[in-house]
Formats: sequence, C-alpha cells, structure tokens
Amino acid sequence: MKIAFIVGEFPILSETFILNQITGLIDRGHEVDIYAEIQGNTHHVHPSVNTYKLLKKTYYLPQLPESTLERIIKGFYLIAKFGIQDPIRILQSLNIFKYGKQSLFLWLLYSLIPNFNKDYDIIHCQFGHLSFRGMAFQAINSPHAQLITIFRGFDISTFVEMKGKHIYDKLFNQGDFFLANCEFFRKKAIALGCPVNLIQVHFSGLDCKQFTFKPRYLKKDEKIRIATTGRLVEKKGIEYSIRAVAKQAKINPNLEYNIIGDGELRPDFEQLIKDLGMEDIIKIVGWKNETEIKKILDESHIFIAPSVTAKDGNQDAPINVLKEAMAMGLPVISTYHGGIPELVEDGVSGFLVPERNVDSLADKLNDLITHPEIWEKMGQAGRNYVEKYYDLEMLNNKLIEVYQQLIKTKKKSFDPKLQSITLIS
Repeated sequence: MKIAFIVGEFPILSETFILNQITGLIDRGHEVDIYAEIQGNTHHVHPSVNTYKLLKKTYYLPQLPESTLERIIKGFYLIAKFGIQDPIRILQSLNIFKYGKQSLFLWLLYSLIPNFNKDYDIIHCQFGHLSFRGMAFQAINSPHAQLITIFRGFDISTFVEMKGKHIYDKLFNQGDFFLANCEFFRKKAIALGCPVNLIQVHFSGLDCKQFTFKPRYLKKDEKIRIATTGRLVEKKGIEYSIRAVAKQAKINPNLEYNIIGDGELRPDFEQLIKDLGMEDIIKIVGWKNETEIKKILDESHIFIAPSVTAKDGNQDAPINVLKEAMAMGLPVISTYHGGIPELVEDGVSGFLVPERNVDSLADKLNDLITHPEIWEKMGQAGRNYVEKYYDLEMLNNKLIEVYQQLIKTKKKSFDPKLQSITLIS
C-alpha cells in the first residue's frame, strides 16, 4: 500500500505514537510519505528518523495564513512559483465551480504538490484538526485515496471548544473512516455527528520489549521514590500531586518525588515547592532522554499521573507515560479523566481519584506508602494489561487491516461486537 500521513510538525520528539505507526508500516513492506505543515528540529530527532531515512520521505506543505488578506497575497506568490511547474493543476485548484469553498478559500492551492505523480491508497490525518488539510490534499492530489482521520485529544476537546460543535460536519460527511485513540473520544466524536458505523477505537501502542518489568519492593531503610513524567502545563495536573506529596511528607518524610519534564508552569511549581517547604523532597528534574527516564522509573516505587481537564477543555487519552510506567511494573495513581480509566483499573493496577482532589490523591498515596506488599501484584496487573491491549505490534497489524478493508470498498459499516470493520458489498 501507498500511504500519506498528514501531520502538524515533523520531526517532533513528543509524537512517538505517530513515528511508531510510520516505522511499523514500513517494516511491513508498505510505502509511507509524510506531509507536514511545520518543519521540526531536524538536528535533535528520534533515532528512528535517521534509521528509516524519514526526512527523505517528508514534504512540507505551504503554511496557510489565518488572515484572508495574507492568504491571498501569499497565494499570488504560490501561483507564480508553482504556475510554471504545474500550470494545469494550479488552475484546477482555483476552480470554485468544481471545488467550492475549498478552492475559494485557497485550501487546495496551499495543499497542492507541483508535478504530483503519486497515487495513494490511504491518506491518514493524524489529528482531527488536520483533516481540513487532508480533505484538500485528497481533492487536489490523490482523489482516489481513502481518507481516514484519527482523533487524539486536543482535536476533539479544545479545538471543538474553540471552533464550535459543527466544525467537523464536512469531515463526517466526506471522510471514509475514523479512529479515536480511546472510547471516551470515540463517544465524543459520535456526539458531534460522526457516523457510529464509521468509527472505531485504535489505541496508541507501546513497544513493551523496550520497557523492562521489575517487581517493586521496599528495602529496609529505603526511601520511597515517587515519579511523574509530563509537560509542566495545566492539563497534566502536577500542582495537585505536588500538594498531595507534600501532605504525605508531613506524616512520612521518608519520600522522594521526582518530576520529569519542563514547561510554562515550571516557575510556578518551583515556587509552590518552596512555599510548601518541600525543596528536599520534591525535585523538578527537567527534560530527560529516554534512557534517563527509564533509569529514574526503574529506581522508583510509585508513579503518579494526575491529569485534569484544562480550562480550555483540553483532555487526555490514555497517556503513554502511564503505559510506560505500568509496563515497567510501577503501581500507579491517576485520575478519572478522559480516556485514562480505560487504561488504569482502579484497585487492580493502581488507583484512580477525582480530578484536582488533593485529599483523595494523598489518601491513595498513603495507601500505597503504608502497604508496599501490594506493589508487586499491582505492577504485574499493569504490565499484563498494557501487553494485552496496547502492544504496538498487534495494533500496527490492526491498522493495516483497517486500511486493507477500506481499500476494498467505499461502502463500510462497523460492528462494535466484532471490534472490526464489516464491509457491505
């Protein structure tokens, strides 16, 4: 198969879930090209970018200005630039009688690839808000391709809050199939008008072989080490874990809490830690590479991921840092938030608490601190669950099955009992 991925930025270190799909498809003998809106940092990349020579498979679409006037002015430049190379398709992109608003608002012009000679089987938009690029790319470059869009979080929460509940009406009418990376987001898409028979859940996978499982025990006189990984932004809820750990530290000062990450709220969190008098117990260690993160997690006993719904409505799916911690055998504490309850089984692989509830978070932390004998069982349950439902190889195979069945026919329906696409001839 020939597959085009529509992404926002590439390369980008934080989106390994997309990179894992690209490399998985290539490993299985398929051809993947990447079309990005923004060029990322090409000097500091994930090793797979170089191993698979992905920059040679990456093309950058002209950035589409928000301002109509700026879009028109830049559009003249694109017409002059591309007109000599591909005059016929430039004229096609401006045919408002055939393409309507896609042409009128210059979406087609800004998505046109001059001298395009590829015929894709699949165009896969890697976030819902990129589907507008995907629809334009399909119309002007590869009209026979099947268009598939996956909803991942921001695109089905904050973006909808910003743009309104009808923002995806055209996509739901024109798109061939849809995925969501958790059941929570699948239901949100359906509530917005996505046909229930054209969407299924497709988790973001994890290569469990890369994360060594270790049973957790507490040695005599050993500090209880707690860890959190994530961007220091509102949605990650780290303020509440800082307060909860501080509350527990007054009862049991034999704690060490390492927060791995950086972001806009770091100064606020550092001040909070100082105000709470917790500088000796709670440390913000900044960004670490994958090897360094694994080392910290390997030496930890408990993992906290206190995600919350941000003021702008942003929500999380089952986050990768939780999967990684569970794969390594850590009992976890997280929140009843977004798709996280689909990953963490409350009382089995860890505990779930209400969002922004410091007291509940501190109570569950106390349960783990005072009952280290349950760590091993919880850690093993977490590893088993991640292996069963989030295994990368299994999920990449399922993605290929979705693609292959879409190609067979344009008439599709989804049977949720079978958890697979049923094709109607």
